[in-house]
Amino acid sequence: MEDRKLISIKDLDVRDLLEVDKPADIPHDLPFRKWLYSWMLDPAIAGNFQRSFDKWIGLLIIANLFSLIFETVPGIYEPYKHWFEFFDLFSIAIFTVEYLLRFYLSAEDAAFKGKVSSRLAYVLSPFAIIDALAIVPFYLVRVFGLSIDLHVLKALRILRLLKILRIVIPAYQEFAAANRSRTLRQKVHALIFDSPHGGRLHEMFQLFIAGWVLISVFSVIFESVHGLSYLLNIEFVILDAVAVAIFTIEYCMRMYSCVEEPGYKGNVMGRWRQFKSPSTIIDFLAILPFFLEVFLAHLLDLRFLRVFRLTRLLKLTRGNDATATLVKVVSREWPVIAAAGFIMVLLVVLTASLGYLFEYDAQPDKFENIPTSIYWAVITLASVGYGDISPVTVAGRAMTIVLAFIGIGIFAIPAALLSSAFSDELHKEREELKNNLYKIMKDGVIDANEVLIIRAEAKRMHLGVEEVNALINLIQHELDKEADLKSLPISTIAQRPELAVEHYKALISDIRSLALLTDEAAFDATVKARDSLTASDIALWRQFQGKS
Repeated sequence: MEDRKLISIKDLDVRDLLEVDKPADIPHDLPFRKWLYSWMLDPAIAGNFQRSFDKWIGLLIIANLFSLIFETVPGIYEPYKHWFEFFDLFSIAIFTVEYLLRFYLSAEDAAFKGKVSSRLAYVLSPFAIIDALAIVPFYLVRVFGLSIDLHVLKALRILRLLKILRIVIPAYQEFAAANRSRTLRQKVHALIFDSPHGGRLHEMFQLFIAGWVLISVFSVIFESVHGLSYLLNIEFVILDAVAVAIFTIEYCMRMYSCVEEPGYKGNVMGRWRQFKSPSTIIDFLAILPFFLEVFLAHLLDLRFLRVFRLTRLLKLTRGNDATATLVKVVSREWPVIAAAGFIMVLLVVLTASLGYLFEYDAQPDKFENIPTSIYWAVITLASVGYGDISPVTVAGRAMTIVLAFIGIGIFAIPAALLSSAFSDELHKEREELKNNLYKIMKDGVIDANEVLIIRAEAKRMHLGVEEVNALINLIQHELDKEADLKSLPISTIAQRPELAVEHYKALISDIRSLALLTDEAAFDATVKARDSLTASDIALWRQFQGKS
């Protein structure tokens, strides 16, 4: 969209505004082949199944990669051999249907339509050759009985991974077109950070990093299972090394290109501010244990650091608006939360002391001192009650009953505070968005910069088309109401108090906007030169300017 392009409010389509695909409008009376191509494979038609089709094929390709890896481990493959074979047959069936579908519909593809033989041109195209290599070895062995070594056959199945290029290459071409004539650092920035130049390749990169975060975290979890650790020891080591390499490259790319961000200008200070940011510290902690273990293992036993690899899971909080909102809420409500926490600590210490006093003589092994009693006090006040420590004296049991009831209220205070504050923050953000939309829509048009603002706010607050459309309709109703009031004569408005109140509110809003936007010195000079305002008029104007 060009910078000067304006969208009339009357012509506004919220789906276009939020860049949400509309349901594809494909005529039903098309020839069957063209109709099927339009729904399944045409990338030029928004709202069809082309992207979903590619996405699910991509997921199946990735699943095949993991299947190939696990097949190399006899301890996993042998017990579940039939399941692996079933998955291979299922994959071959899906890839075969995909190949035949693309072959049949190639006559409708613009890349092959003008050729003498569109289907032959498709068969000889690079993507079609890759698709064929993914399934041909299977049919050569199972159907035609060709003798191929099992290991060679498994190696040929790796060719299925090349099918992912069908998704990546178009995204790269789009990225290259959007970043033509830009510097290398700007291109890296577009790939790593959110920007208008990132496109689908940026989304794929973020999904790639998120996928590796989950893979590495699950590997740490499964590595703690001794049976799996014994069977997949080498695989776990290789996987961790690959994950660290990917996260290290991402970290370096982020530090290299961060100076393109508005708040991080400056080659030294900008990168220093980026280095100190919480998200970058998390990135650093995600790779630090690996390098410490590699370089210092001969001096210290650092195997305990492996558990800190789970901090990689925090990388998924990057750009998560819910996390940012929660941090804002906790910061704002911290004094109240701290006060509630202080009361909880006092109550725990008091409870532990009384528990020690009442129960020590009866159970010296369980209530041997006050620090030990703190454990019992916490689980009692929290209404958990594991039962491993429980009072046996009359006084101790009576106190436990009272404390259990008190704990229900005391321990619920922080949760209630956070819940209420979180709800208030979301409501506040919705009201801010509504006010911003009101200002944007007041002139009757929306320019390109305002479109970007609305998209960013809707994305940040996870608002769908229906919610944004409801807000816009509400604001449009208020604007229409104001316009109707302005069209009525003052005498008519004065006869109806409800209209008078609304008109008064609208006038005050306009005067406040005028006071904020008008140059103060020029206004005062004009008033003094013309002597057209009374002292009370000037005093009222000062109030609207925020001056008494």
